[in-house]
Amino acid sequence: MYRVLTISREYGSAGISTARMIANKLGWKLLDSELIDAIVEQANVDPKVAQRFDERVDPWLHRISRKALWHGAFEGVGELDETAVFDAHTMAILTRRIVLEAAEIGDCIVVGRGAQCLLAGRAGTFHVFVYAPRALRIEHLRKRLPDVENCEHAMDAVDRRRAEYIRLNYNRNMYDPQLYDLMVNTRIGVEAAVRLMLFAMGRGE
Repeated sequence: MYRVLTISREYGSAGISTARMIANKLGWKLLDSELIDAIVEQANVDPKVAQRFDERVDPWLHRISRKALWHGAFEGVGELDETAVFDAHTMAILTRRIVLEAAEIGDCIVVGRGAQCLLAGRAGTFHVFVYAPRALRIEHLRKRLPDVENCEHAMDAVDRRRAEYIRLNYNRNMYDPQLYDLMVNTRIGVEAAVRLMLFAMGRGE
């Protein structure tokens, strides 16, 4: 029986909408913005700071400087204890910690954050990738972000950022089908996509 669901998504593909609908149907905990809230509480940082570093990577020069400063000595808890600056690297460490704790408890859905890599091969975990045609994604984003002048540019930028996050933190390709149990095109509609996911998890009606 599956107790954990990870949902990776293209920007604008309605991945978070499918996650919310499944969470409501199953009564499971949804880790998306809630994950940021948990990190804010644990690290005692400003919510805007946590949001700024969520699913991001530090600039190349910052990563090199950090490694030189600490001589690559950080591992696990020790890294967080000695970190002088809250950055994307620290955010990724805390994110992994919280996702692993949530997976131990079960009955949760993790959206993005490399969970499909972190929890790969874990018993009772189902991995889904949500995508959609480019034109449909742009249409969704124009409705969600009416003040953004170039939604297509924003969409590509977010997708590149998420892919780089996966590459840097897990050395994997976000679009590799081997990472997923199911890949769903939301062109069929969010409700149909949700039914398909639940059926694949053995929880269909």
